[in-house]
Amino acid sequence: MLMIQKRLTYFILTSFSFILGCTLTLFFLHTTTLKPIASPIDVSKIKLLVLILSAVKNQIRRDAIRETWAQAYGDVKILFVLSKDQYLNAEKLIHSDILEVNIPDEYRLLSHKLLESFNSVRNIDFDYLLKCDDDTFVDVTKVINELETAPKNKFYWGYFDGNAHIKRAGKWKETEWILCDKYLPYALGGGYVLSKDLIIYMVNNKDYLSFFISEDVSVGVWLAPLNITRKHDRRFDTEFRSRGCCNDYLVTHKRSPQVMKLYWSHIIETGKMCNEEYKDISSYEYNWTVMPSKCCVKNALLCP
Repeated sequence: MLMIQKRLTYFILTSFSFILGCTLTLFFLHTTTLKPIASPIDVSKIKLLVLILSAVKNQIRRDAIRETWAQAYGDVKILFVLSKDQYLNAEKLIHSDILEVNIPDEYRLLSHKLLESFNSVRNIDFDYLLKCDDDTFVDVTKVINELETAPKNKFYWGYFDGNAHIKRAGKWKETEWILCDKYLPYALGGGYVLSKDLIIYMVNNKDYLSFFISEDVSVGVWLAPLNITRKHDRRFDTEFRSRGCCNDYLVTHKRSPQVMKLYWSHIIETGKMCNEEYKDISSYEYNWTVMPSKCCVKNALLCP
């Protein structure tokens, strides 16, 4: 009889422990991983909205940004713009920074993807929008500080080119371009800033806009007729390859996840992005007083 009571007691305690363990595990999952995620566009008034164009397959790049410059404090909201895909479901359970658009993940549709993202965020209360790529490193604090004295409206800020040749081959090949023998002046797509009113202008006129392969070229064309402030800034390192490393850079393009983490560690430790500054390519000041074909003469003496 005593043996039966001991076995019964053991069974009850074991069962209770099992049930308690399962209950605690489910509770933990419910309150962490599976908790409801707020809408990515459910935000209050912000100074700067950052839209990062990303491909579904590039989660490593997105995570590198989340672990580095996206952690910067400031009046800013950062969203990754992605094509709708069930592969993102797990990532969305953890992160509330994904903005899905119903545009296929194809380079030729990048301009459509960008404009659709503009349309998706039009009701967010922000002052400026920074568009960049998932291989771009941004010093958010410096950008915010610069915007304190920027024009509130009609503002287009980046590293401009007015002498770019029309791409006739490769993934950038333009088949619909008939406007000129060069691209119209545009801020290079590694990163550029637009005031909110320009976002609204493009969205409101989307049915009248022509779409080109490169989204930065498209934005330049869409805004070309407008009487706006175009600010060329050498601190935007946004060409097809990086010009080097300079602590004055606000935005620097073509950076791997490893380099982003290195830059961020430097900023945390020293307040400076570059452990050692260097220059691979010369920059230029945009000359707005001449025709675009003569706008952009590189000067080896300029830094950055």
